[in-house]
Amino acid sequence: MEFKGKKVLVVGLGKSGRAAALFLRRQGAQVTVSDIRSAEQLGKDIPALIEEGISVEAGGHGLLTFRRQDLIVVSPGVPLDTPELVQVKKFGLPIIGELELASQLLKGKILAITGSNGKTTTTTLCGEILQAAKLPVNVGGNIGVPVIALVEESRSDDWSVLEVSSFQLETADTFHPNIAVILNITPDHLDRHGSFENYAAAKERIFANQTAEDSLVLNADDDAASRAAVRAKSRIFWFSRKRAVRQGAFVYEGAVVYRASEQAAPEFILKLDEIPLKGEHNVENVLAAVCAARLAGVPAETIRAAVAAFKAVEHRLEFVAEIVGISYYNDSKATNVDAAMKAIASFPGGIHLILGGKDKNSDYSLLRPLLEQRVKAVYAIGSAAEKITSQIHGVVQVVSAETMEQAVALAADAADAGDTVLLAPACSSFDQFENYEHRGRVFKELVMARREAGVWQSA
Repeated sequence: MEFKGKKVLVVGLGKSGRAAALFLRRQGAQVTVSDIRSAEQLGKDIPALIEEGISVEAGGHGLLTFRRQDLIVVSPGVPLDTPELVQVKKFGLPIIGELELASQLLKGKILAITGSNGKTTTTTLCGEILQAAKLPVNVGGNIGVPVIALVEESRSDDWSVLEVSSFQLETADTFHPNIAVILNITPDHLDRHGSFENYAAAKERIFANQTAEDSLVLNADDDAASRAAVRAKSRIFWFSRKRAVRQGAFVYEGAVVYRASEQAAPEFILKLDEIPLKGEHNVENVLAAVCAARLAGVPAETIRAAVAAFKAVEHRLEFVAEIVGISYYNDSKATNVDAAMKAIASFPGGIHLILGGKDKNSDYSLLRPLLEQRVKAVYAIGSAAEKITSQIHGVVQVVSAETMEQAVALAADAADAGDTVLLAPACSSFDQFENYEHRGRVFKELVMARREAGVWQSA
């Protein structure tokens, strides 16, 4: 693919957009970036891009800017129904997503992981397992390092382990992972995709270009993920926490085992009590990683050692501190209802739960059974607070906290020794925070500030 002298527009100046713009400029393209955010909001990004010879359009999209291009690269956070994109598509201008662009240039093999929940933990774990096996590996995608940033360093013998989101996949036309993993498919991002069916279809694009030489790993315990099997041309491997599978990874007599084929005997990988992560959902993440790693050729002994040494990823059911017997956990990445349910289910009870943020057209009433069983009080924050309160009212005490600072203070004051204060918002962060990482950092800073100041509990 030749970019020298081509006029390329990058729409959206997030991590992926910025990385794509810089990459294309290094390839000799005439690059423009367009973002709806103001110049003030974009801050230091603008001078850095201009210094590289990249033009920046801030504060909105101009249709003429879009029409004067040879190629348009869309960042994952930009909806495809953005009016300017709809207009130029009618004119026949080529539009490509950052994942699609990068995957056409990436050398080596690809292990790609998607799902509504657990993507980052599983991607990180797969990367560490492959590294432990001394395989050349790069980790990126939705996990923080854009795929396009991996291209120039990639080699023919590399493994690229990629976390891919529905936003990235909806613009993927030729994306072709050698190993694809779908962890689960539960309602999320319905404000973007319009329906659960559209969302599930976007997830399934991860295996659309696979052949019989490739492998697809599916969750046998997840209905929507299981149904995808009939549409796949690749070899199907399964993982299950609840039952034995024909080929893949499953739990058997207190251990994780792997079966390479229907005829093969189960191979011991590690005991369940060797998994250092909290929650049944993390057992599923480990099963998926075990299956993918064995398909990549990693020996069982190496997998066992890498899993046993694995540390929880930041903002994913991350232990923050214990203060006078009260435990604080940061699960800011729980940005949908299903993720929040998994977080709540990881604790036997005594939970003071911080919920809220920007609603994604979610149904919070699904939380009611778990709230009744395990949660002492809910502290509702952000723009979704009113909707959350209306849908869980009567099951548990709901406290209007508005801000994270208020929520942490109120929860800490109400909790008793042995209780848990859990941030599992079930919402996106964009009403009050830059992203879920920012939200999680603020939560941790508030908790640590209370500990350092000696502020424990009100009398």
